[in-house]
Amino acid sequence: MAIEVPPIRILIVDDDKSICDYVQTLLERDGFQVETQSDPLKVEETVKAGDFHLIFLDLMMPRMDGIEVLRRIRRIDSDVSVVIFTGYPTLESAKAAMKLEAVDYLQKPFNNDEFREVIARVMRKKGLARTPEEQLHKIIGDTIRTLRKEKELTLKQMSRRTNLSVSLLSQIERAESSASISSLYKVAVALETRISQLFGGH
Repeated sequence: MAIEVPPIRILIVDDDKSICDYVQTLLERDGFQVETQSDPLKVEETVKAGDFHLIFLDLMMPRMDGIEVLRRIRRIDSDVSVVIFTGYPTLESAKAAMKLEAVDYLQKPFNNDEFREVIARVMRKKGLARTPEEQLHKIIGDTIRTLRKEKELTLKQMSRRTNLSVSLLSQIERAESSASISSLYKVAVALETRISQLFGGH
């Protein structure tokens, strides 16, 4: 059974076209689906049409600043992860961005490793998978959480039934830790199900 990894869609918003092109090339090389938008007034329609997982948003743009653009994005999509990037960081703009639930703040000029680290951090927080292995961990975690809730069991009760720590069980459910086969077997027994069901099987 091949595990499908859904593509991660990213929008870059910067009035500097050369930055848009540079970041797009960098991210597409890493396997992301990328769109760019240089006109802050068109960001709303792009977001409505795009179904993005992550938006990189420049703070200083003519005609409309990044905070106002972020405010408008939030009206359309309260869940998308937004990272602010700017060459002119101020405490005020950082506070305003955090208030509108920007997930990170990146100072220009940034290096590629820094940029990739921010993406990795956001994806971990969001539970987005890049590889079939990560996607499998996510399927297992989601399945265990669903079955546990159906049986109205708390993590503490699961811990007693399986002899696994609450923190390990929580990490498995959030796909932050890969469970050993013996741990999965204990979880399956506690949930009165077959181990194959935990892999999204039927």
